[in-house]
Amino acid sequence: MIQTKVCIIGAGPGGVATALKLSYLGIESVLIDKAVFPRDKVCGDAISGKVTTLLNRLDPDILERFAGQPTHTDVWGITFVVPNGKALNIPFQPNYVRDKKNAPGYICKRMDFDNFMVEEVRRRDNIRFFEGQSVEQYTRISEGWSVKSEDNSLEVEAQILVVANGAHSSFTRKIAGIEKDNAHHAGAVRAYYKNVGDLQKDNFIELHFLKELTPGYFWVFPLPDGHANVGLGMRSDFISKRSLNLKKSFFEIVENHPTFKERFKNAEMVGKLEGYGLPLGSKSRVISGDHFMLVGDAGHLIDPLTGEGIGHAFYSGFIAAEQARDCLAANEFSAEFMKAYDVRVARVLGSEMKLSYRLQQLMRVVPVVNFLGSVIAGNQRFLEVLSKMYNDFDLRGQLVKPFFWVKMLLGKKR
Repeated sequence: MIQTKVCIIGAGPGGVATALKLSYLGIESVLIDKAVFPRDKVCGDAISGKVTTLLNRLDPDILERFAGQPTHTDVWGITFVVPNGKALNIPFQPNYVRDKKNAPGYICKRMDFDNFMVEEVRRRDNIRFFEGQSVEQYTRISEGWSVKSEDNSLEVEAQILVVANGAHSSFTRKIAGIEKDNAHHAGAVRAYYKNVGDLQKDNFIELHFLKELTPGYFWVFPLPDGHANVGLGMRSDFISKRSLNLKKSFFEIVENHPTFKERFKNAEMVGKLEGYGLPLGSKSRVISGDHFMLVGDAGHLIDPLTGEGIGHAFYSGFIAAEQARDCLAANEFSAEFMKAYDVRVARVLGSEMKLSYRLQQLMRVVPVVNFLGSVIAGNQRFLEVLSKMYNDFDLRGQLVKPFFWVKMLLGKKR
């Protein structure tokens, strides 16, 4: 029997972020994961500026150690390709300098990134980490929660339980009562390739909004040594309505689509094509309760447009750690007190996810998207404005307002 202030289930980005933030706050925790690291995790592998910003705030040495790893690719921008084939190359930083020390984003296989973060956990003497322990038994006790591993070899009692064990969390479904909603959920498939042709300059990530996939998209994310993360994702309700087989659609694109068959003619798949689900944050949910909080994918916090989950897991993990600190200081763990966690997550991530959902809906209107793509492509003034939106939430909010585009088309400044 282990007794602790905070027990965290899941050592992915959300769980590790919670444990590290607690550690730097001087609060002990127990971190448990069913896997033994390093382990693979099906994902798009994109590490956004949210992650680098939070790591730098926590401890610049962590970010410096990560930046020095050979396992990732620096990413300096994004290429949106609209259904008519027009490509919008948008740098994450206007007038960026390519050889700057720290890139605004990275692509890193989850096998490598998650293992790096777990190694950071091992550096901290106030985090007790147990791997290879699958927790499926959760019992509410007067002091908080008791959890047991599947084989009963590990039992932990904690005042606060942080659930960060991913999109298929049984706690999320059975105890928190959050069910899958196909209108706010996506399915995706991903494979690794080597020797993909015509990868973007400066490692821009590629999002291809193909007409036959709207409102989903096909992606190509560059990795070190000429490798790439290649995938296809779409909202689950559209997959169901169209009776789509994503794996079949993926290979049809790679082998037959005019844009990709030439690029992939000499490419070789490394491993196999794998599928996964993404619980999207486009619907408001209660993600806390008596003595517990849901973090990352377990809290259905994935961006509805881009599918980004790692950055949101980090943010929610940091917020959960600070909420745990407040609970312990006040000796108050009720659902009512825990609501402060939901409020902060909604303030930090909720508005952004609502906007992403509106943009996702806009992307379904193919003629409008094609028109805007044709107008923007090659127009330096437009591209500079769009580049600024990476770090300017207010500007991103203008993208769904028709008057913004009228002003831009008339040549007026924002």
